[in-house]
Amino acid sequence: MQVTVLGAGSMGHGIAQVSAMAGYDVVLRDIEDDLVEKGLEGIRENLQGGVDRDKLTEDEMDATLERIEGMTDLADAVVDADLVIEAVPEDMDLKKDVLSDVEAETGDETVIASNTSSLSVTEMASALESPERVVGLHFFNPPHLMDLVEIVIAEQTDDRTEEFAVEYVREIEKEDVVVRDSAGFATSRLGLVTGLEAIRMVEEGVASPADIDEAMKLGYGYPMGPIELGDHVGLDVRLHIAEHLREELGERFKPPQALRRKVRAGNLGRKSGEGFYVWEDGERVGMSGEWGEDE
Repeated sequence: MQVTVLGAGSMGHGIAQVSAMAGYDVVLRDIEDDLVEKGLEGIRENLQGGVDRDKLTEDEMDATLERIEGMTDLADAVVDADLVIEAVPEDMDLKKDVLSDVEAETGDETVIASNTSSLSVTEMASALESPERVVGLHFFNPPHLMDLVEIVIAEQTDDRTEEFAVEYVREIEKEDVVVRDSAGFATSRLGLVTGLEAIRMVEEGVASPADIDEAMKLGYGYPMGPIELGDHVGLDVRLHIAEHLREELGERFKPPQALRRKVRAGNLGRKSGEGFYVWEDGERVGMSGEWGEDE
């Protein structure tokens, strides 16, 4: 089986990696050669990290890399695909255009999936002539470490597509939860509530970002606190999702001003080097601004 992933960013190359590790032939496609190469390099770094930690062997790493091909031409990337997963930016019009282009270049048996974390899969599917083959496959960041994949069933998704999605997720050794398409699905909706409230607590001076995060890790077993997770995801992404859910579900998703200020200042989290924390080479090294150092 061939899996094609559209978008070679952190989510896209992670999805490509776990698919190849499961034995699938994989095409990783982006719009520019340097973006494709950056994604492939990210995969190589992830795999080498696994080798260094004795999680996999050199032979397993080499075999995984041999299964992955990078390219920029969309038609060539999807022509033989059994499954196409888009991992492009969270913009509805862009995603509709991408899925429509994929439909035009593939046969009726190809399953078309979106990695969206909050946008309506039903609305995306409505742009296709054969919407029944569209499904949501919401991976979590980073895909090679996170166990969960949320399978989102659109109004149009047929039983064959749902069964295909469930089988794929289990074959790549992830845990699946199946949800019906609704704003924020299950995970983004619940996770965002916690993240926004944590930022409001920082605004109100209840505690520092580090202490709030530590409380949730020690008290509730979170692997990563809600504010640090926002820095990982990207505060601009958090804001975009909050505004979308506010429109769909009401004022309880109103973004805190502290979040808006961070985004306006370009302090987007790990990818920009500073959010609520300070980051160097992808590692958290301190807290931003008034909260001082935490390391």
